[in-house]
Amino acid sequence: MSNLPKVRWHISDDSAALAREASQKILHEARLAIGKKGTFNIVLAGGNTPLHTYQHLVRGDADWGDWQIFFGDERCVKRDDLLRNDLQIQEVLFDNVSIPAVQIHHIMAEAGFDVAVTDYEKKIRHAKPFDLVILGLGEDGHTASLFPGQEHDPSQEVIAVQNAPKEPADRISLNYPALNNARKVMFIVEGEHKRSAVESWLAANDIPASRIAGIEGTDVYLDRAAWPD
Repeated sequence: MSNLPKVRWHISDDSAALAREASQKILHEARLAIGKKGTFNIVLAGGNTPLHTYQHLVRGDADWGDWQIFFGDERCVKRDDLLRNDLQIQEVLFDNVSIPAVQIHHIMAEAGFDVAVTDYEKKIRHAKPFDLVILGLGEDGHTASLFPGQEHDPSQEVIAVQNAPKEPADRISLNYPALNNARKVMFIVEGEHKRSAVESWLAANDIPASRIAGIEGTDVYLDRAAWPD
């Protein structure tokens, strides 16, 4: 079923405005969650576009000690490999704010599929529903490491992906049930090369991004270049 009825579209003038406005939304959701229950459980996306938003986050006023960090997916490479999502995020976000290391819940993708999946299932077990899930959008409509044409056991919240069409082919990802078990979902989309994926989404085609919706809806933040004319 398409998530279109629950999607709110937010168009920014350019990539700088996109990063600024998306970061303001994240900080707002953090304040709401911490005010309500004392903690903010957030799932972060990898990729270049979200990194621009994370760079803006470090300038914000936040109760970083109340954040619990999770990841939507991870590449199965060594912990010090620059392809790692968590390493890229660490350089722009974690190294610049005071989130305790024990509250950053890494995916052990370097340890093999079985260990990584079992370990992450335990880490997310008591974090759901997440307060906010952040996702990106691939040119083919994929999000996290959920790709078009690939189906996964809906009983599994964490999955091993062995044949991703993008390198590296081996990945660990949260599955649709886990990503949907969130109060709000937020996509960050940037650039003209994402326009065809947005068009497909708006046409209610069955792409991975169209299968994910927050309990209270989905917000898509995108720059004007990514929005179809």
